[in-house]
Amino acid sequence: MNPHQYLSGKSILITGAGSGIGRAVAEEVASAGGRAVLLGRTRSALEDVLKKIGGPARGHLLLVADVSDEASLQYAFSVMAESVPCLHGVVANAGINGVWAPLDRLSVEEWDTTLAVNLRGTFLTVRMALPFLKPGGGSVVVVSSINGNRIFSNSGATAYACSKAAQVAFAKMTALEFARDRIRVNVVCPGAIRTGIEDSMETRDIGALHLPVLFPEGDVPLTGGSPGEPGDVAGTIGFLLSDAASHVTGTELYVDGGQSLLQG
Repeated sequence: MNPHQYLSGKSILITGAGSGIGRAVAEEVASAGGRAVLLGRTRSALEDVLKKIGGPARGHLLLVADVSDEASLQYAFSVMAESVPCLHGVVANAGINGVWAPLDRLSVEEWDTTLAVNLRGTFLTVRMALPFLKPGGGSVVVVSSINGNRIFSNSGATAYACSKAAQVAFAKMTALEFARDRIRVNVVCPGAIRTGIEDSMETRDIGALHLPVLFPEGDVPLTGGSPGEPGDVAGTIGFLLSDAASHVTGTELYVDGGQSLLQG
């Protein structure tokens, strides 16, 4: 097999596929010969990605759903089943930063929204994908974060950090549970990456929370301080989806250029 087509014949579901890391993963899957099943909330963004990777003519599929909404996601899977009888991989990438605020200024609704998308969404996605993965086995990759796992200095990010820490625990628990079905479950924990996720986040009164921590010049050692690119994460996810990672499960990989080593 052409090594550049390392996902040839494989169908991969990608949530949050309309932008950022999800979009980069879709491009990686398509360039590696795989079939990308794009799932997200915004049809126009998904259509743009679908066009970029070759469209339905290349076997790729577009699904519009909210991963935190069980009925919405169930319908999307029923549509997928009409043309995709089985999956070889799932990338649970959909997520939000949510509201970052002192705990006593964070509403119950704001907490619930962050946990619903980041954690409930991961649970629902993987749970609904199981019948499509079990026939042949496969790979699940959960996109978590260095926040809540290696660093805890982003003041006000309690809901976000808790959701991301829980994703790692979810992956380790399910890695053992799914092993009998030859389904591998791993996690990638990105650091600062150039995506648009910050555009939709809200911060409130977090200035007074910051502790007087002194960091070296630039906080991403490998790049001299610059954030990574979505493709950096997509390449790691591609490896975890591939047969080259056939004996890797229950593991988190940090894709942060060493950033979390400075802030741990």
